[in-house]
Amino acid sequence: MAATELSSDDVTGMLRDSLRGFLDEQWRPRGATASSSADQVSAIWRKLVGQGVAALGADGGEGGLAEILVVMEELGRAGCPAPMWSVALTNLAIAGSKVEIVADLLERLHSGKAIVAFSFGALDPDAGMGSVEVADVAATGVLRFVEAAGSATHLLVALDEGHLALIDLGGPGVACVASRAMGAWGFYEVTLNAAPFTRIPLGTVDLDDLRITGKVALIARANGAARRAFELAVDYARERHQFGQPIGKFQAIQHKLANCLIALEGVRLILAHTASLYDRGDADWRYFADCASAFSGNALRQVSLETQHTFGAIGYAEEHEAPVHFKRVHLDTIALGGASDAKRRLAARLVDAGGDGLPQYDLGSAGNGFREQVRLWLEQNWTGDAKQAFDQRPFAKREFDASFARDIGETGWIGLGWPAQFGGQARSPLEQIAFMETMEQGEAPRIGAAIQANALMMFGTAEQQQEYLPEILRGEAMHGMGYSEPQAGSDLAALRTSAIRDGDHWVINGQKIWTTTWWGKYMFLAARTDKDAKPPHAGISMFIVPMDAPGITIRPSATMYDGTFANIFYDNVKIPAENLVGEVNGGWKVLTGALAFERGLVGGGIVLKVAHAFEQLRSHVMAKHGDRTLADDPIVRDKMATLASEIEIGRLLMMHCAELAADGVTPPEYGAISKVFSGELMERFGEVALDILGMRAALSEQMPGAIDNGRFEQNLRHSLMWVISIGTNEIQRSLIAQRALGLPR
Repeated sequence: MAATELSSDDVTGMLRDSLRGFLDEQWRPRGATASSSADQVSAIWRKLVGQGVAALGADGGEGGLAEILVVMEELGRAGCPAPMWSVALTNLAIAGSKVEIVADLLERLHSGKAIVAFSFGALDPDAGMGSVEVADVAATGVLRFVEAAGSATHLLVALDEGHLALIDLGGPGVACVASRAMGAWGFYEVTLNAAPFTRIPLGTVDLDDLRITGKVALIARANGAARRAFELAVDYARERHQFGQPIGKFQAIQHKLANCLIALEGVRLILAHTASLYDRGDADWRYFADCASAFSGNALRQVSLETQHTFGAIGYAEEHEAPVHFKRVHLDTIALGGASDAKRRLAARLVDAGGDGLPQYDLGSAGNGFREQVRLWLEQNWTGDAKQAFDQRPFAKREFDASFARDIGETGWIGLGWPAQFGGQARSPLEQIAFMETMEQGEAPRIGAAIQANALMMFGTAEQQQEYLPEILRGEAMHGMGYSEPQAGSDLAALRTSAIRDGDHWVINGQKIWTTTWWGKYMFLAARTDKDAKPPHAGISMFIVPMDAPGITIRPSATMYDGTFANIFYDNVKIPAENLVGEVNGGWKVLTGALAFERGLVGGGIVLKVAHAFEQLRSHVMAKHGDRTLADDPIVRDKMATLASEIEIGRLLMMHCAELAADGVTPPEYGAISKVFSGELMERFGEVALDILGMRAALSEQMPGAIDNGRFEQNLRHSLMWVISIGTNEIQRSLIAQRALGLPR
């Protein structure tokens, strides 16, 4: 699978800007809620033909699926029912055909002299779309939900897997009646009574591929409509006042809209990725197209519902623009079999006849080569007795392996992304993803101290960098994070642990809680150095505390996921003055800078864990139990397809974060989007795995009969940590709402 292009290139960007300006001028002034007569649809289409969109997808024409999706999104955004969907499918369906009438039809179509309405008829996955029977050169039947037939000159309907029927809509035996669906006009019921037709062979495209492409185009239009309504709702939330303040300040509204943005970003990325693969001829485009349909079917409709909730009563007034988009989203996401049809294909790919696993992302030549290098290293260094002995330990003893850390320290990979000046390899974000993915697939122990190392590189003194970074790089030292306190979890500005300067030392007193790497050599500790600072976060400083310093009391506790964390008490703990990281009272910058760096990676780390666990689950689903498998259960198939689509959204969010990091630093709000989605995906995966595998999957490690030594139930219990740690997802949603959407604090 070719490397994903997660941002619009110059061509599609220019097309988007041009179309948006055009539609704002030529269509939107009519009012998005205005009725669209056949004449008005014909008129706007003739103008769009002048913009060059009618030939998109045609053999030898400029532009491919990426450009088609841009046009569909902009039409959805503008609430414009121009017949781009039918025209694009016509171009794709008969491209490469040698029949003379095809060339004439395409010339007329591209010049605006003809408009074609397209129908899959009886070959539509939805059995309610009608059918056509043909005898000699006459067609009889009823076709429903035919877009733009009232303004079209011709109808193109699929007869079988290899042929289409071309029918003159102004000819004998044809009747067109407008249909109202979801309270909106735009569909037609076409009745054929011995209507003359011309049989046209499909061009180079397969009809199933054409259906999948048509569904992606509809999702793109729904996405444009959902995004427009969402943006209107965000603007409304900034301006609408209730109880003396803008409703956008209410946490319920912020989190609602943050959820919408996460979903919309997922849809945007998977549509762009699908189009990129299609236009490059990569066979995996079909899989991603189905993932797009499977995910978007629910996601975009939920966005539409939440948008309406945000608007309240004003949003269901027909003179408002929002209902137009609500209707569009629902009509487009249920068409062509909706998400269910896409999930059926996904399940067949994943679990039938041995199944195909999740596709591997192309990470570029450097990333792909490095992935193979790491895989070979693991084969040589993390197999046999050492790994077997590690795997047999209870989970609490599998959080870290000192011997493995030192071995991998010899490779320099702990400093994979570090700048060369600190002894790192300065590898790209895609190479870092390659490493994370391969380590996860090899089920290798955790290594390094990424947050602390990054903080030292950003804010540490030269002496600190020379003292602490080399031993991290060699795998010889782990650093814990001493942030949370009983009264300061996500609200770190409220921390009370104090550090008071005493000559050449700092004296630390206080308590830290929920500290995971309590067994490390050092603690990266946040402490208050100014109790009167306003605002409170302005009085925090960061310190490196050796964990063997006198006055430290550690009280470990078992976690619900069989790991450990600790309550740590600091009683008059003295550390050298040079252990201050950054400036006095400048710790908030150090703390948030380091966490922002981590959140840009943590979402990727989580989704890679889910992807690996999914493959383990897939093997159990396909395993024979007598003459049956779990894959025979249609509910199991649906759940597996849903998980696969969500994993791809998570992986694309990860890839986008990598792209942003390659251009500088991942914005905190985008790291938060990835972290929120992937953390909650891990929770959903854990729940689904238990549903599918049953009670034996609930048996914990080292219990007789436990599936995979309790892997799946332990994953579920562990998933809660990823939703809570590095800033709870509720706090992350507030960050997304305020930073990405500009809602008031």
